[in-house]
Amino acid sequence: MLTINGLSKTYDNGVKALDNVCLEIPKGMFGLLGPNGAGKSSLMRTIATLQDADTGSINFDGIDVLNDPQALRQRLGYLPQDFGVYPRISAYELLDHLAILKGLKNSAERKEAVDGLLAQTNLYQHKKNAVSGFSGGMRQRFGIAQALLGDPDLLIVDEPTAGLDPEERNRFHNLLVALGEEKAIILSTHIVDDVTELCPQMAVIASGKIILQGNPIALTDKLNGQIWRKTVSQHEVADIEQAHNVISRRLFAGQTIVHVIAENAPEGFDLAPANLEDVYFSTLHDHRRVA
Repeated sequence: MLTINGLSKTYDNGVKALDNVCLEIPKGMFGLLGPNGAGKSSLMRTIATLQDADTGSINFDGIDVLNDPQALRQRLGYLPQDFGVYPRISAYELLDHLAILKGLKNSAERKEAVDGLLAQTNLYQHKKNAVSGFSGGMRQRFGIAQALLGDPDLLIVDEPTAGLDPEERNRFHNLLVALGEEKAIILSTHIVDDVTELCPQMAVIASGKIILQGNPIALTDKLNGQIWRKTVSQHEVADIEQAHNVISRRLFAGQTIVHVIAENAPEGFDLAPANLEDVYFSTLHDHRRVA
């Protein structure tokens, strides 16, 4: 169990990135949803001991993370949002180098670990190729391989599927699900579908604050009967936004579909089954309205 209490962080430029964050993250997949600039990466970097907090505490299985960061690093795997690689070095050589840095000194054990992780991430057949030439999805799978060195108990992945094509995204999801049975995995993302498909527990962060948390199915069920949709022309959108609580609008086949939240049916709207995207957008809508 990862427990976060009262975590706050303000940068030197005055930006308050984290504001009294409190979370309990159990074993399994945990989704952290939020728009760009919400504080997701700041929270991930703080948990990963890459930056200090101003106040608060982080505990993982008895480890006081802020006071003993090295103890957590021995049990942590981290895939940052931007994972850089060395040019002209093969996947095997790079992962072997990272394994040495991770503390795997025995050459035979290290070779077994590196080969095993390349196979687990479906990269073994590419082990002699330079990682710098990998596709986006292959590079993300290599990022997971390096994060899994040392068999960590806590795995943090920050925006892992941004920019992946549907096939690579699906392959990456299957890999995370296989891993999530035995580890605590934090998936930080702004892509709602990632959390919908993978995570039995989630939270929404905005302006550095946790504004919602719970089980995605239970949170979605609370909105059933309150989400209404209508297909409109582009010039109608402004008037609808003036008259109703519009939580989202999207284009589908060249048409604009508007979702509003209301207790009773607005004129001309049809009842829509609620989904996690409605939960996310309605939560952000309420947060911005009172901010």
